Amino acid sequence: MKKIIINEKNYELIRNYKEGFDLEEVKSKMTDYFDTYDYIFGDWAYGKLRLKGFCDKSNKQYRKINAIESLDDYIKNNCAYDCKYFLLKKNGN
Repeated sequence: MKKIIINEKNYELIRNYKEGFDLEEVKSKMTDYFDTYDYIFGDWAYGKLRLKGFCDKSNKQYRKINAIESLDDYIKNNCAYDCKYFLLKKNGN
């Protein structure tokens, strides 16, 4: 897995479907809003990157809508068919 630092936070790239990860694009979109999430999911549609945060059950921000267990359903129901996407996991921040 590839280690990445964004906004002084350590992440691990654990999925990179169709080479969807673009470090410069992610850095330009990542804000402190995402600091409380355990995972950052990014998908591409119409040339634009969208980011969404997901949580482990141990995270106090955990809700059904942001549960990492629901990621595959999110991809199926909310992303363009067969789009490029990636998943980052936060490490020890």
